[in-house]
Amino acid sequence: MSKQHPFDSLKTSPVPMDKDALRQVTGKLLGVPVLHIDYDAKPLHGGTLGDVQLIEGNARTTSGETLAFRLVQKTQRQWLRPGDPQSWRREYDLFQSDFHTLWTDTFKSPAIYGAQKSETETRLYMAYAEGTSGATLTLDDLALATQALGRFQARCHAQASTLQSIPCLSDAGAMRRDFAQWTPDTAEYKYLHSAGCALPPQLKHMLLDIQQNADAVFSGMARLPQVLCHRDYWTENIFVAGGRVIAIDWDCAGWGVPGEDLASLIADETPDGQIGAYAKRLLPAYYKGIGESLRLPPMEMLPLRQMILFKFGYRLLQQLMYAPSQALKDSAVQKLAEINALP
Repeated sequence: MSKQHPFDSLKTSPVPMDKDALRQVTGKLLGVPVLHIDYDAKPLHGGTLGDVQLIEGNARTTSGETLAFRLVQKTQRQWLRPGDPQSWRREYDLFQSDFHTLWTDTFKSPAIYGAQKSETETRLYMAYAEGTSGATLTLDDLALATQALGRFQARCHAQASTLQSIPCLSDAGAMRRDFAQWTPDTAEYKYLHSAGCALPPQLKHMLLDIQQNADAVFSGMARLPQVLCHRDYWTENIFVAGGRVIAIDWDCAGWGVPGEDLASLIADETPDGQIGAYAKRLLPAYYKGIGESLRLPPMEMLPLRQMILFKFGYRLLQQLMYAPSQALKDSAVQKLAEINALP
């Protein structure tokens, strides 16, 4: 099943091309002045709420050469993400900052060759991300991506003063705010607390318990070091090639705690029956990367299971409640059982 984003209804229609801007950024991409370009555009599918187009074609240079090119145009129109109203323009703002100085040879985002902004829209022209991605990523690929993420987060922690000067990053309360949306007024909360809830008793107790103890867990997490989190670190936003990792879609990026992105990678759209295997392999890989320069509590002390529940517990409950097929409902219950089995 493809990932269903809670704000899919806000996806925008394709936007017109700025041909002059495309010509200029193509010149930057190729490293030579360009007189004219011929190209085709097709939409790319992904988690973004904007419009993403793959631009492929040929450029005629001032020296008379004809060179092939390929780049991505990403457009985001203004919208108000609950609790994070500036997310629609965050990638543009990060491009204007010193954020790029934190990349390493093995972990980075796609190179950006141009950017435009109006009061209600941003547009980025970036390199096409090459490599293995999505469902084709192996567990070895994911371990590499996890270790590289940990190493990057430790690097960010060591250069916190640089990051503190970037005002567009979201704050460390994002996960708590997201979880707090499940109030007694929501249908999901009422269903969980009802006698008709179809969850097995132990899984219902797991969700009730995390709700009851959320304040204590978040208080404990606040004592962990702060790191820079991607906040949508799942397989479709990761590309692996030649031992290097490219992460796309940084519009949710901000301060968080170690393990927050790992929780997403372990449980977001993970194949049934694999959450335990992912956790067993990826947690040590993450600690290997981040532990190179940042000291953390022992692995067994990291509240990874709780973070997974904060992020996905109610989302899986929603799937049980509203999925159109029994197979999807059963999958939600199975994933909750796998999370319950984590240490």
